[in-house]
Amino acid sequence: MAPALREDRRNIAIVAHVDHGKTTLVDAMLRQTGAFRTNEEVAERVMDSGDLEREKGITILAKNTSIEWGGITINVVDTPGHADFGGEVERALTMVDGVVLLVDAAEGPLPQTRFVLRKALARDLPVVLVINKIDRPDARISEVVDEVYELFFDIDARDDQIEFPIVYCAAREGWASLENPDDGGPPGADLEPLFKLLVEHMPAPSYEEGHALQAWVTNLDASPYLGRLALCRIMNGTLKKGQSLALSRVDGTVERVKLAELFLTKHLERVPTDEAGPGDLVAVAGIEDILIGETLVDPEDPKPMPVIDVDEPALSMTIGVNSSPLAGKDGDKLTARMVKDRLDRELVGNMSLRVLPTERPDTWDVQARGELQLAVLVEQMRREGFELTIGKPQVVTREIDGKVHEPVERVTIDVPEDHLGAVTQLLASRKGRMENMVNHGTGWVRLDYLVPSRGLIGFRTEFLTETRGTGVLNHTFEDMEPWFGELRTRPTGSLVADRNGPVTAYALIGLQERAQMMVAPTNEVYTGMIVGENSRADDMDVNVCKEKQLTNHRAAAADQTVKLTPPKVLSLEQALEFISEDECVEVTPDNVRLRKVQLDVTERARIAKAKKNARLAEAEAKS
Repeated sequence: MAPALREDRRNIAIVAHVDHGKTTLVDAMLRQTGAFRTNEEVAERVMDSGDLEREKGITILAKNTSIEWGGITINVVDTPGHADFGGEVERALTMVDGVVLLVDAAEGPLPQTRFVLRKALARDLPVVLVINKIDRPDARISEVVDEVYELFFDIDARDDQIEFPIVYCAAREGWASLENPDDGGPPGADLEPLFKLLVEHMPAPSYEEGHALQAWVTNLDASPYLGRLALCRIMNGTLKKGQSLALSRVDGTVERVKLAELFLTKHLERVPTDEAGPGDLVAVAGIEDILIGETLVDPEDPKPMPVIDVDEPALSMTIGVNSSPLAGKDGDKLTARMVKDRLDRELVGNMSLRVLPTERPDTWDVQARGELQLAVLVEQMRREGFELTIGKPQVVTREIDGKVHEPVERVTIDVPEDHLGAVTQLLASRKGRMENMVNHGTGWVRLDYLVPSRGLIGFRTEFLTETRGTGVLNHTFEDMEPWFGELRTRPTGSLVADRNGPVTAYALIGLQERAQMMVAPTNEVYTGMIVGENSRADDMDVNVCKEKQLTNHRAAAADQTVKLTPPKVLSLEQALEFISEDECVEVTPDNVRLRKVQLDVTERARIAKAKKNARLAEAEAKS
């Protein structure tokens, strides 16, 4: 029997690379369909509701909204563009029947564009291509369209998948056109052409009449009044408020549950409803321990949907309680039990995260897609009052055919021609393999590389230094390849405090000539804390608490004024990139400090000597 269609619904996801304008486009769609009152003040990027999302200018969590156009409800899922949040993208794609692929008219398709497009085509979702920011002065619209076609060929799209409609759009200005401006097409007046195309080209949700209930849990949220909310896509059947039904769990067991509340999304608000049918995206309350990937089913005829799979983590780092001498001065969440409970809560809604035990009872190995995802988790925890010790990020290896394999990233770099040599040298030392180089003839060069993920840890800081902050770097996971061998680590060493106490200006004056300092006068330091970056490769223990000895003799020349260089202040992400193997980051609500894992200088020297002897013995055994 042919499936029935919900013609009054369209479920779409907007996918794109970071900063290509997804959230801005959703803003414009909401404004033009009357989602806001005429006198209502609305912030820009209204879908990025989290503090971190607004600060960083990126979408971290996939969110959905609904738009009413021509009597049809268009449910729009705004997905993250960063590959580190790929778990959110994969989850969002289970909720929809088609995708809008958004591409910047100047930058063209970038690594994360490839990543999200590959996921969409794997689910056989139809695509509408939107070329955004066509009002940019450096827009190269026709070239970018050709690059998108090349991308489809690269990822082995079928012939029918390559036939897609194209819309030319300026989301910030709020208009779209079906005619290419490069061919003399006029600018549009509003987004009507886009809405019309979405309704015509995107398939309506399909379902089987008379089929048993299937509501697939694709996301979780929480309400202060209702507890845990499960966000579901109804595949078949009908959900009703107060209904008794069954929950098919991830492990295959089925248990009876009851729906307390049922909500549909209207614009940006959840509106209570008594009933929802196939194709609707709903939020349900009343099932306390429901998890992502589970299915609400008919107790008499349980037919669960498949469990949602996401890519395996590529990076890991240790997260533990703060063990420094300054612990407990800033935060109020200090115990191992509190940290473990918080990590367990994160696992409930974050499918791409793993938390594993370590040899220490107060430290856990947290695995994720990338540095940004790990840094966002730690930043959220510090804002909640946690004090933590964070280890250096490491890659997650896998054994394939008896050989150790490590993750490899596809890296795309846009850099001025003047800095080309410096960038290729940097990537060569990190065992990068050049795939392509294109000179657009504008003084800028685009480089495509495959680089082991290990080589990208700490790369961004060096890259921005070498390109004077002008280079643009994007990367995403590509594949697993055999272990690349030893890579060059950070070329500089650390200045390490050799005692506890406040920093003095007198001590810094003597040190700043040969090192970049990371502390300022009156800062509290402790033995083993990193206070600066040495210009040489080795570490140096220094006294930053040294005071000037005063005598009762007046000097012939008065004290001369010496200017102190401002300290280098590292953000959390920069600190994670900076640290070496034997270092870690102390994170509190007010401070980010760098320190040695082993604070005692004698113990550090013993461990370093033992490692050196082990390396020499290994080299002799090989020879």
